[in-house]
Amino acid sequence: MSKTMRAAVCVRAGGPEVLELREIPVPGERAGWSLVRVRGAGLNRSELRTRQGHSPAVVFPRVLGIECVGTVVASGELAPGTTVAAVMGELGRAFDGGYAEYALIPDALLMPVTTTLPWEVLAALPETYLTAQGALDALGALDAVGIEPGGRLLIRGGTSSVGLAAASIAAGHGLEVTATTRRPDKADGLRAAGVDHVLIDDPALDDGVPLPCTPDYVLDLVGARTTVDSLRLVRRGGTVCVAGSLSGWTIAGFEPIAAIPSGTKLTAFHSDDLKGATAVLQRIVDAVETGTYRPNLDRVFALDDIVAAHRYMEDDEATGKIIVVP
Repeated sequence: MSKTMRAAVCVRAGGPEVLELREIPVPGERAGWSLVRVRGAGLNRSELRTRQGHSPAVVFPRVLGIECVGTVVASGELAPGTTVAAVMGELGRAFDGGYAEYALIPDALLMPVTTTLPWEVLAALPETYLTAQGALDALGALDAVGIEPGGRLLIRGGTSSVGLAAASIAAGHGLEVTATTRRPDKADGLRAAGVDHVLIDDPALDDGVPLPCTPDYVLDLVGARTTVDSLRLVRRGGTVCVAGSLSGWTIAGFEPIAAIPSGTKLTAFHSDDLKGATAVLQRIVDAVETGTYRPNLDRVFALDDIVAAHRYMEDDEATGKIIVVP
């Protein structure tokens, strides 16, 4: 094995051009960590924000990438050749991440999975589907106790990779799914993912776009710009879960007592809560293999094209997951 590897290094905060393809040393062995040959890495908007300089704890230069899939090369815990996925846990932030041919990853983050899926399909699942699953669990939308099939879910930011995954999971559990997008040309992608009703919310639902039904649950992936409006849209006593930040992190002038209707619940989900959730990921992988869930893979880029991949993400061109293959 070579002592060096190709990696996309974020050299400073800025536009996509600050991602430079470099030859750097392969990480050395470390107790409690495993060396993984990266076979695919999903792109995420948190990486875009880090690249732009909005993650003050991240020190440049840094190999970004908060998730990856691949095979174990060296480990004190897992046999070489084991297929693994890793998500979050400061991967690509406090230490180098998945935009490389190899990554040194804490054993606690590794999720061994058994699968026959192609690498690019497997790479589209971990962060996306674990976040979608966790957010739906936080909503209580999939809780078998006290929730009858046929509940109504509104997904705001539906054409994001997490939105499409949530639609696939919810449809598989019998929920009636409505989803929003700003792009009429992406409506067919939403319907293919299991969405029953597609709403074009440009500029926003609070400007008069009628809902087909009052939702029991709202999964808000847009975030700061739409959270207060989502609380208005959900049925009284329903639940809003904020699990995305497409419009930023903070809500200016947010007053909980005024903004949250009596009895309505506001919660959140962070994908770091499901890091290392091997059993959950294996169930997701199995469901994709059987065709129950869709991988929602939009486009695959080579590592050499990482600048173009980030530009594609930043321009909101994707309907689903963008993958980089080293």
